[in-house]
Amino acid sequence: MISFNDMNFGERSKALTNALAAQGVTEPLPIQEQAIPKLLAGANLIGQAPTGTGKTLAYLLPALARVDVDKPQAQAVVLAPTYELAMQIARTAQELAEAAGIPVRILGLIGGANIQRQIDKLKKKPQILAGSPGRLIELAHKGKLKLQDVSFLVLDEFDRLLDDQNMKNTADFVNLVRRARGEQPIQYAMFSATAPKKALERASFLDQPEVVRIKENPAAEQAVEHIYVMTPFREKIAEIRKLTRRLGVERGIVFINKTFDAVRTLEKLSYEGIRVAALLGSSSKQARAKALQDFRTGKTTLLLSTDLAARGLDIADVDTVFNLDLPEDAKTYLHRAGRTGRAGKTGRVITLTDTKESLKLDKLSKALGIEFSRLAMPRRKK
Repeated sequence: MISFNDMNFGERSKALTNALAAQGVTEPLPIQEQAIPKLLAGANLIGQAPTGTGKTLAYLLPALARVDVDKPQAQAVVLAPTYELAMQIARTAQELAEAAGIPVRILGLIGGANIQRQIDKLKKKPQILAGSPGRLIELAHKGKLKLQDVSFLVLDEFDRLLDDQNMKNTADFVNLVRRARGEQPIQYAMFSATAPKKALERASFLDQPEVVRIKENPAAEQAVEHIYVMTPFREKIAEIRKLTRRLGVERGIVFINKTFDAVRTLEKLSYEGIRVAALLGSSSKQARAKALQDFRTGKTTLLLSTDLAARGLDIADVDTVFNLDLPEDAKTYLHRAGRTGRAGKTGRVITLTDTKESLKLDKLSKALGIEFSRLAMPRRKK
């Protein structure tokens, strides 16, 4: 295995490797080991790897290595399907740049935020952008975002960016960059945990991309324990409260399928004295940002979330994932499970199911090749 010291980040090699080492990161994860050299060499790339395996650094390190800090124009853009993911990427890039002493300007640009404030921040000429396609297009059409120097374009969670809901905005932004660049080359990189055939077919703008696929590591699978708890549907919320306390959950995410159920669950858990916040697609940007901040800083123990809101989030030290509702399919289960047991740490996924849902749980078990163990906990004496 090669180390980050073996990778050629150019004149910033020492600064970047020292910054990583200060964070306890010395050896690249498989997706980083295979993708970074290809990106540094200028290749277009499709990277597929399980959640929590280091995809963000796989493209941010090449971006930070190549950005020209003396050129006051946007040079690298990362597209993300959710506001939270875009801001997370911008924050990760900023923290790494500051640790490495690289004077690069980084900005997150998302819909729902005050556009005039974003226009004001663009006057500082950021060189790396992370954002949602819709807002980036809006700023470009207003003439506030110049794209002629964007030579590196990343699609993070490309399976979502190229799905039926997001395809138009993604394609429109890619075309804006291509027109702005004219005959000048653009390097593309796409990363995701899954690579649906339709998404790959829609990525026709990639010219002979390199493909890196990292399969699930059996050791990583063992780091996450898959558990089910049989409980009547009406008692699921009460069971979440009991399990949180009895298992000593320090940081847990509760996945729910419907926003209405999430609101009701939030009210009940709060009433029972559980420190809980909600991350819902229907919430305002400010409310979602506060919920994430409170969860990250330990002000809350549980974070209620729909699958859409939590897509791609990397929250450290999540020890437990609860499935209050069974996920719709195996892909969604893996996405949820990927929120815990990240970066070599252990975690557990606890799925609450009643007798009517047991058949669905059996189907998930067969589709995933996962053996769910039943959680048997002694009842407290009255």
